Amino acid sequence: MTREFLNTLYVMTQGAYLRLEAETAKVEADGKVVLQTPLHHIGSIVVFGDVMLSQQLMHKCVSEGRTIAFMSLNGRFLARVVGPVTGNVLLREQQYEARKDENRCTRIAQAIAAGKIHNMRSVLRRAARESEDESRKAELTEAAELLATNLEQLAQVEGLDEVRGHEGQATANYFSVFDHMILAQRTDFKFMSRNRRPPRDRVNALLSFVYAILLNDCVSAAEGVGLDPQLGYLHSIRSGRPALGLDLMEEFRPVLGDRLVLNLINRRQISAEHFEVRPGNVVMLNEEGRKIVLTAYQRRKQKEVDHPLVKSKILLGLVPHLQARILARHLRGDSRDYIPYHPR
Repeated sequence: MTREFLNTLYVMTQGAYLRLEAETAKVEADGKVVLQTPLHHIGSIVVFGDVMLSQQLMHKCVSEGRTIAFMSLNGRFLARVVGPVTGNVLLREQQYEARKDENRCTRIAQAIAAGKIHNMRSVLRRAARESEDESRKAELTEAAELLATNLEQLAQVEGLDEVRGHEGQATANYFSVFDHMILAQRTDFKFMSRNRRPPRDRVNALLSFVYAILLNDCVSAAEGVGLDPQLGYLHSIRSGRPALGLDLMEEFRPVLGDRLVLNLINRRQISAEHFEVRPGNVVMLNEEGRKIVLTAYQRRKQKEVDHPLVKSKILLGLVPHLQARILARHLRGDSRDYIPYHPR
């Protein structure tokens, strides 16, 4: 699979203005050009907080298939600007029909959940191998074995509610030992439990921010192959909720999201000074912190990885797009099952 890897332009500087000049996107702040890049190098644009775009730039992006996403300062999705819906309408029809078929919907959701649990287990097993603390190593190993049991139970399910139940239990088992994988700055980055909307500690603030930008990539992947990102299988359908984007993201939370967060903390690339606490005990990254995370995220997407269905290595950032294509093939009837992503 050969494909040019287009970058995402992230703009976080408050009060910045993006405009188009010839075929170049320019970012201005305080009356000065702080960044300029050829538009053909950009695959999408994501802006955070108080950032404005010229109408000319927006028109150019949507006419050429680039998406523009608007996020809050803490990474909460607000809106997306996209061009006309493309893709084979028959594929979307098949996507809807599969959602109506209870057995087929369950099987797709089951595969997605299995991919997530498998990848969470891989993260735990790796952490156990690398741990020098025997107590933590034992608890990480025990949690990994619990996930193996969750996988066995998942293989026997008969309905969608059972799939969601086993996926939820596996996720709870995983996060129950997440703190054991934090090896540095343990006082500043103490993890008690997963919380969000809003996050109440620095680890959760990091996880929520990374998941938000990962979701944006997964929604783009679904749209890129002509699927409706609002209609998923594992996640319930709700107005305004990108259920299929959330489905695709599940497989990548451990390998692209959680591993990135742990590396940032354990390698001391991010510290307590990169966060702020707002009224209501809302913890969020500050501008410098967001810049560090986004730079690391883009760098991780450039990592070459193996894929069970591709003979040559592939950029990790392209795997969501490949998985969306694999799902589309299954929905069209070109493959019997949806095959989730398991790094080798």
